Amino acid sequence: MKTKILPITDESIEKAKEILLSGGLVGIPTETVYGLGANGLNSNAVKEIFSVKGRPSDNPLIAHVHKNYDLSKICVIEQDYVYKLQKAFLPGPLTMVYKSNGAVCAEALANGDTVAVRIPSHKGCQQLLESVNLPIVAPSANVSKHVSPVTAEHVYNDLNGKISLILDGGKSQGGIESTVLDVTGKVPRILRAGLITYEMIKEVVGACEYAEHKETDKVKSPGVKYSHYKPKCQTARFDKKDIDKAINLYEEYISQGKTPYFICEESIAKLLNGKNVLSLGKTPNEVASNLYLKLREGEEIADVLIAVTERKTGGVYDGIFNRLDKAFYE
Repeated sequence: MKTKILPITDESIEKAKEILLSGGLVGIPTETVYGLGANGLNSNAVKEIFSVKGRPSDNPLIAHVHKNYDLSKICVIEQDYVYKLQKAFLPGPLTMVYKSNGAVCAEALANGDTVAVRIPSHKGCQQLLESVNLPIVAPSANVSKHVSPVTAEHVYNDLNGKISLILDGGKSQGGIESTVLDVTGKVPRILRAGLITYEMIKEVVGACEYAEHKETDKVKSPGVKYSHYKPKCQTARFDKKDIDKAINLYEEYISQGKTPYFICEESIAKLLNGKNVLSLGKTPNEVASNLYLKLREGEEIADVLIAVTERKTGGVYDGIFNRLDKAFYE
């Protein structure tokens, strides 16, 4: 199979629509990361997502719909606070988990009774979703456990020859996956942190909780059970207070004729003057936007990526450190 990357035009949207309606897969841009899309009502198409990615079948998918889509076609809204969240944050990087009405195929739900639904704000993605007018289920468009893609080229590097079309919508500006929020109970529960933060949700609806994920829990959301976001090169991670140890490891690799790179925020990068550094930026939103881009860049140029981090909590940092913890697991 030959994989094409096409800019978003009326013609490429029509081509993508044809592929999706015929049961095929398409790489699609969103404001968070690129997704691998399939018709969520077609079991065979959804099974192909799991096959192409090498994704475990018990890891559910997110259904993407356009801003005017009638959600009652695929889910049941049981809590009134949902409408406040929809008004405040949609379209945008917020996925909400509802009770499923059975329309989206069981494979996409990992045979559960809930469905995760998102309305992306990316203009090109909205254009495609409006054209298809169906729930398009889409995990990140990469090989399972690898760093999520934020450009069309990243998708091509992982899935070349496995899908026929990637729509190029530019770099994903958000940079990390959507916040996933369980809205089936009286209080919304964050299943996966992201750009829509605990503080933002609480301000709108008055209450919010973080879910405590247990081994025995039925998985309602992607990104909570398995290791993710891992670069292909060797990795190491140090707290900022142990920066001397990180530098020693760096120098050890240099002495072996290898190419190490640090990856860190700008404030820490300033302490590493003269060394190979991939800076993630200054603000939390810059760090989120750059994280996967720099991890992908790093695995191409470095023998080892050495993360130096200063643990921060609250706001977007909850999502950033969720990804860092999974990317640099030992």
